[in-house]
Amino acid sequence: MDKLEALLAESVVFGDTYLDSVTTHLIHAGGKQIRPLLAVACATSGERAATRDDLLGGVSLELMHLASLYHDDVMDEALIRRNVDSVNARYGNLIAIVAGDYLMARSAGIAADLGAASASLMARTLAWLTRGQISEVRTAFSLQRTESDYFEAIEGKTAALMSASCRMGTMTANLSREESEALTEFGRCFGMVYQLRDDILDLTATENQLSKPVGQDLAEGIYNLPTIYGMNDRSVSDELRQLLGKPLDENDRERARKLVVATDGIDRTILAATRFVEMAHEALAVVPSAGLRVGFSSLITSLLEDLPGN
Repeated sequence: MDKLEALLAESVVFGDTYLDSVTTHLIHAGGKQIRPLLAVACATSGERAATRDDLLGGVSLELMHLASLYHDDVMDEALIRRNVDSVNARYGNLIAIVAGDYLMARSAGIAADLGAASASLMARTLAWLTRGQISEVRTAFSLQRTESDYFEAIEGKTAALMSASCRMGTMTANLSREESEALTEFGRCFGMVYQLRDDILDLTATENQLSKPVGQDLAEGIYNLPTIYGMNDRSVSDELRQLLGKPLDENDRERARKLVVATDGIDRTILAATRFVEMAHEALAVVPSAGLRVGFSSLITSLLEDLPGN
């Protein structure tokens, strides 16, 4: 990971002091770097040292993720990201948009250097990201948002990059088609559970856990799966629907959050996440490396461990 972090920063340094400060802003702020970790783990199974191509595959995915964060923060008018000023807050929206475009271009360039298949993978992933973002924006503040709308959005916005990360690792390692498909499916399931968990915590965690106000998605009109279930729960639907459909102040946001939490929406969302965990375990069954099977099984299971009732 030390090698990967150095390569990540190096890949976006252009030689212009101002531009370099913008493009490395979130890199230096830290982050979990889950996507390159997935890529490198799939490539090496934890059984050999990562090659430069393995690391560059992870860098390509992380740069696309960072680009999406730059653009998301402009759309959301976010002020904080990774406990520092967001790029748009520090440098302005126009610089943040152009810098996000630059990171995306670097991601594509690195993937192209790895080969036509890698470039194709990243192009398809970008299309999925865009589709997911459009789906979310299209249904913002919509009281008619459905489960199908929700899953379409998170499969594009979150799961596509996780899935592509695993697939990139299998490509740089030249793994068999069967193993590649299995790990790609694991990545998709991992991304779905990761986002479902995040959306549950948005309603149930403390602000210290989230580094953002609890219920922020409600306030911004992003009605996630627990809220969709809540809007269809007869015990609270009328009151909840009267609150939603528009931006919320702090008091109304808290009222809406409590109404959703009072329903079985959280439990039903955990059940949906559990189904994806089971699918991930099934996909991993064909992976030859016992270490990778156990590690990935433990990783995805751990996402549910700190949720309410678990």
